[in-house]
Amino acid sequence: MIPKVGTKNEEIRHAWIEKQLAELPHGSRILDAGAGEQPYRKYCSHLHYVSQDFAQYEPTAVQSGLQMAKWDYGKPDIICDIAAIPEPDGSFDAVLCLEVLEHVPDPVKAIRELSRLLRQGGRLLVSAPFCSLTHFAPYHFSTGFSRFFYQKHLPENGLRLLEVTPNGNYFEYLAQELRRVNEIANRYGSSQAGRLEKNAIDKTLKMLQRFSDHDTGSHELLAFGFHVVAEKEF
Repeated sequence: MIPKVGTKNEEIRHAWIEKQLAELPHGSRILDAGAGEQPYRKYCSHLHYVSQDFAQYEPTAVQSGLQMAKWDYGKPDIICDIAAIPEPDGSFDAVLCLEVLEHVPDPVKAIRELSRLLRQGGRLLVSAPFCSLTHFAPYHFSTGFSRFFYQKHLPENGLRLLEVTPNGNYFEYLAQELRRVNEIANRYGSSQAGRLEKNAIDKTLKMLQRFSDHDTGSHELLAFGFHVVAEKEF
């Protein structure tokens, strides 16, 4: 049986954000910054949900990198630059910003703006890749962010870190990319793995599963990303 190693990036992230949102007090006003297709709205029925996006991504505009087959923003409540959101200071109890910062030309400026929008004691919930392939081009400006990015820039912008949790580890990330090899070889080399090569991939995935099961901290080298919770101090 082929192991599950490298397949749970989104599953882990979705479970984390569902738990974080469920813990927010009923009636809290939350901003989903860079909401995209608003996949987390369904977890916010007990909250006053406000969506924001710049709403300019078109899957067929360019062919570079990984693109979505289709994309539908729906009807965002606010369409604007994430670094200049037309809402008063301290107008939200919580701000959600998931898998967005790598698509922002100046992520520190965006963090500064999201901090401005939070009331004192409000929560900022962030996830972003630690490392990523080109995706959503041409709006892909950073491949990812280490924990040190958050440890430096969030406190400098009035946010006290409560949680910086890795999603995955070195072996999980390698397995994720190994699973893409055939697809990428076909796209960029018009080639496919043969039977023996596919067997080698399967054996390597089993090896990576074993290594991941016994991992003691390789996320410091590489992981899918980090899940971050911060509180507005001032």
